[in-house]
Amino acid sequence: MSARGRAMRITPLAATGLAVVVFVGLYVVSGFSRTVTTPLLAAQRASQASTPEGQTPPAVPGGGGGRGRGRGGPVGPPPPARQGAPVDLTGNWVSVVTEDWQWRMRTAAKGDTTSVPLNGEGTRVANMWDPSMDGRCEAYGVGGLMRMPGRLKISWQDDNTLKIESDAGQQTRLLRFGPAASIAQGGTVPARTLQGTSVAEWVRGAGAFDAFLERGAGAGPPRWGELKVTTTNILPGWLRRNGVPYSQNASITEYFIRFTNPTAGDWFVVTTVVDDPTYLAQQFVTSANWKKEPNDSKWNPTPCKAS
Repeated sequence: MSARGRAMRITPLAATGLAVVVFVGLYVVSGFSRTVTTPLLAAQRASQASTPEGQTPPAVPGGGGGRGRGRGGPVGPPPPARQGAPVDLTGNWVSVVTEDWQWRMRTAAKGDTTSVPLNGEGTRVANMWDPSMDGRCEAYGVGGLMRMPGRLKISWQDDNTLKIESDAGQQTRLLRFGPAASIAQGGTVPARTLQGTSVAEWVRGAGAFDAFLERGAGAGPPRWGELKVTTTNILPGWLRRNGVPYSQNASITEYFIRFTNPTAGDWFVVTTVVDDPTYLAQQFVTSANWKKEPNDSKWNPTPCKAS
């Protein structure tokens, strides 16, 4: 299955009788793979497109073109991740399933691996799943958790660790900011878990760039940024509830983009890119939408089944 590239910025959705505006990012679909274009890259392209021929385009803040915020003095150490966060992801969030409903809201039939680019070994392992295994914790590993219907609580565990808790499967993720080497406990790699070891970083955008319209918006303070998370050191898990596998060799990269609409409220979109040389023939890219809730009154912890 293939489709021509398309840019989706703000898509009106009908939800409970209201028009909900959801930013779903800019990406290109080709076969099973989607190459993600982040707002930062879009800003760089916009800067290049508006520069006269023969001139050097101005650097986009956060795009690697600058060496500091000012001139004439050394740049001090960066602030802790919580203090320097360009966006606030904390709070209570509920999943809004706007795509792949048949695989996310229910458990698909055995052998249904539609749109997942499994290789031969991945297909063989997927066919080993049995309906009696439905609900196992493998479905709530880092490769599938953010696609599960349910609720999240996001908070700061400390100044450099963002914590994500899910009621579906009762999982906890710890996103640690800083060099990967410093995240290892005592200089050694921690034991593999379903949620793995996640290294987080803020990706900052230009203060004058409108991420939704993809054009400059004049001078002003920083308006947007995104969170990039790379996770490795994982236990094998499932991309879908019916046992579509990813291996312990997988690397999972996520991009969290938060935005606010005056009518629809606060949202974030997470785009997940799974690279797995063991079970996938190419990258598997998905996205999921989350809407902020005022409190945790609907929080409903439901444990997963141990293997």
